Amino acid sequence: MNSLELWIQRIIEQAGWIAPILFILLHLLRPILFIPVVVLCVAGGYLFGFVNGTFYSIIGLSLMSAAFYKVVNLFPSVREKMLMLKRKVLKDQKMTVGQVMILRMMPFIHFQLLSLYLIDMTKSYKEYMYYSVLGIIIPSMVYTAFGQSITDMPWYISLLFVACLIGLYSLFGKLNKKGN
Repeated sequence: MNSLELWIQRIIEQAGWIAPILFILLHLLRPILFIPVVVLCVAGGYLFGFVNGTFYSIIGLSLMSAAFYKVVNLFPSVREKMLMLKRKVLKDQKMTVGQVMILRMMPFIHFQLLSLYLIDMTKSYKEYMYYSVLGIIIPSMVYTAFGQSITDMPWYISLLFVACLIGLYSLFGKLNKKGN
């Protein structure tokens, strides 16, 4: 295992400035390659360290969010397919921006589906990008810093973590109902 780690570190060092660019581009290709966000964030922390890995993940996920916004607005068929998935998976559940941000913290939740929620909730591209980037920062930091430890946790600790996120999600829903 140590030889694999050394080999990966040598490749990163030899790639120089191109390695972060390739990593960011990988975030853009991630949906096509069916790679979960958490996997790339963990890889970013492993390959580039916490600060750089988080920074590169935030850039990559922000660019992916911007590209997704453009794609669903340029190609109505893509938007319709995403809306069908949204109806199938989440049954057109009404959510707040806070709930979407909490769901972004959960591993393996469909990133573009949550982006579609943000598109529907916001009035402009600028507002969408503001909330999208805001919702990317904390998951990028958490999964870059703790991603490996989260995936290595005992199952009961992982369940406790997910239960806490579900509790926060429910709390935001109840607060939203009281506010209306």
